[in-house]
Amino acid sequence: MRAVTQRAFGGPEVLEVVETERPVPLPSEVLVRVRATAVNPVDAYIRAGSFPLLGEPPFVLGWDVSGVVEEVVPGVTRFQPGDEVYGMPLFPRAAGGYAEYVVAPSRQIARKPAGLGHVEAAALPLVGLTAWQGLVDAAGVREGDRVLVHGAGGGLGHVAVQIAKARGAHVVATASAGKHDFVRSLGADEVIDYRTADFTEATGDLDIVYDAVGGGYGERSLRVLRPGGLLVTAVDREDAALAAAAAAAGRRFAGITVEPDHTALEALTALVEDGLLRPHVAQVLPLADAAKAHELVESGSTQGKIVLTP
Repeated sequence: MRAVTQRAFGGPEVLEVVETERPVPLPSEVLVRVRATAVNPVDAYIRAGSFPLLGEPPFVLGWDVSGVVEEVVPGVTRFQPGDEVYGMPLFPRAAGGYAEYVVAPSRQIARKPAGLGHVEAAALPLVGLTAWQGLVDAAGVREGDRVLVHGAGGGLGHVAVQIAKARGAHVVATASAGKHDFVRSLGADEVIDYRTADFTEATGDLDIVYDAVGGGYGERSLRVLRPGGLLVTAVDREDAALAAAAAAAGRRFAGITVEPDHTALEALTALVEDGLLRPHVAQVLPLADAAKAHELVESGSTQGKIVLTP
């Protein structure tokens, strides 16, 4: 099969397409023929060596996948060959999503939403689970909550806005001016241009802040939370100083590390099928253009997700 690998850390140019052996599923796993795989910022950090999650190269990046079950190991009952599935298996261990085939534990994937093609479905798992586990599992967002989402036009933020809105929250969002119409179309009630306005002066009395940006946004966000309000961060999740600052200010702190979770995937599927959630794909590229996909993700200006197709 074809896969994208790298032999050294470095820029996008280190990514190359190679022929390699098809993975073999172990007990409890299925073999999935990949129809689409999404690119996430974490992929670029690992490629560059700034987040050495997978150790030394060579390795195959990628977790977000949507495809068709090709082979089921005896004993697996959740799926049959031919089933269309999606998920982000094995994270934080290597899943090898930038390839024509992956293996996945059967309980780390779910049936693909019927209303999404493989390209859109591949764009959802990592950002969808990160948003769900932060907003629902950690924050328990509910009707009437006032929620601020930072980076609302990006891959993670645009899904977080939709999930918060689907749960009945009043959603405030930060985004560049060029993304305001897009963010409003997702359901945001208020949109703040972070380049021209200070969000700490433009909003306040919030129940939850969801930070998908980092770079000081978490600490500043403590000022707009009500007493007892919760800062959820998918970026500064291990920042002990930020957690201490939240506690000292009478606010709560939750750092989120995304986990594979078929139950949450099924909850995301339900939102999709109810018309309350849809991932936005900014661009689709062939697997051979993985380096270009990384350049786009690293630009920081992408609206939604970048997806590769084998």
